[in-house]
Amino acid sequence: MSVRLWSLQPGYLDGKGLVSLWRESLLARKVLQGQTHGYKNHPQLERFKATLRPLAAIDCYLHFIYDEAVKRGYHFDESKLGTRQQCFKIPVTEGQLNYELDHLKKKSRLRDLLRYQKVCTVKKPKAHPLFIVVDGGIEPWERMGKYNLT
Repeated sequence: MSVRLWSLQPGYLDGKGLVSLWRESLLARKVLQGQTHGYKNHPQLERFKATLRPLAAIDCYLHFIYDEAVKRGYHFDESKLGTRQQCFKIPVTEGQLNYELDHLKKKSRLRDLLRYQKVCTVKKPKAHPLFIVVDGGIEPWERMGKYNLT
């Protein structure tokens, strides 16, 4: 499974990236519900599993993606999500956000030149609203390497 559950604000993503994030996050939701046989130990799910209520955390994550899609005029199916509830913040490191921003720049450069130009102006990336930024390097669950191109 080549999942990227972005820590970045969903508004940074191009259209293809936002649709992919929606689909991958819905798959992550199924994993957390125990409705899949595979992907149970995917490292990108660790931060959700570490919360007291993993399903509530992924639902909050997905609702923010849904909101971004609505802003853009997309028609994502909100019925696939649990009810909206108050979200609790999950920490994400500043180093992780910077790593993801660099990763997004590489992807955007190939897919959406206009989005790439916008993303290149970002000096201090904003986190997805579910996360609170803390000091630190790249998260230990991040898999870096030549195959990390999702």
